[in-house]
Amino acid sequence: MVLTGAGISVPSGIPDFRTPGKGLWEKVDPMEVAHIDAWRRDPDRFWSFYGQRFASLVDRRPNRAHEAVAELERRGLVRAVITQNIDRLHRLAGTRRLVEVHGSIEWSVCMECGGRVSLEQAMELIAQGEGAPDCEACVAPLKPDVVLFGELLPERAIGEAHSLAAEADLMLCIGSSLEVYPVAGLPAVTSGAGGRLALVTQGPTPYDGDAAVKLGGDVVEELDAVLAALG
Repeated sequence: MVLTGAGISVPSGIPDFRTPGKGLWEKVDPMEVAHIDAWRRDPDRFWSFYGQRFASLVDRRPNRAHEAVAELERRGLVRAVITQNIDRLHRLAGTRRLVEVHGSIEWSVCMECGGRVSLEQAMELIAQGEGAPDCEACVAPLKPDVVLFGELLPERAIGEAHSLAAEADLMLCIGSSLEVYPVAGLPAVTSGAGGRLALVTQGPTPYDGDAAVKLGGDVVEELDAVLAALG
């Protein structure tokens, strides 16, 4: 199985979160703009940030690293992909079994009635007004269908991720610092069950000493080389 973080999407023009001088949280305090309490307290201010975030993501396309992961799945070498990313790029690249543990920008949801609108519809609503897009049925502010700070991960998604990790002969971790729990605990589940770890990520992770392989170069170049070696 494959586990991916923000680093796999950097070649698509999406900044990661913590790279000094470049990371998304270098410019804003996530507790102020990406916390569930911020959405509850002032949805208009919340969407002033998230509207820009959505606009920056809507036209992004998968890069060759996403495509390499999808190709490994097509060849039957990868059973599933677990991603921390909300950018929907794995799905656009053709990955079939995808577990999005932090949700996806694909939808925005109404917490009152359960209705949801697509990313494109949400962007249209944002363009028409000044502030939070509202549910047409309830006139309640919509919430991005992503896990915000202060929220628990979806129980079904994290349960599926844990099961996949326990059954994997190999977990390939791509573009993740493996520091944010509970997802960061998944490699330990695989190794604890007798599986092996392979890391393709720049910078250190807590699992470097446990990995059978650690590749620290450009994620696209490294995965291109993996595909070339497989023939």
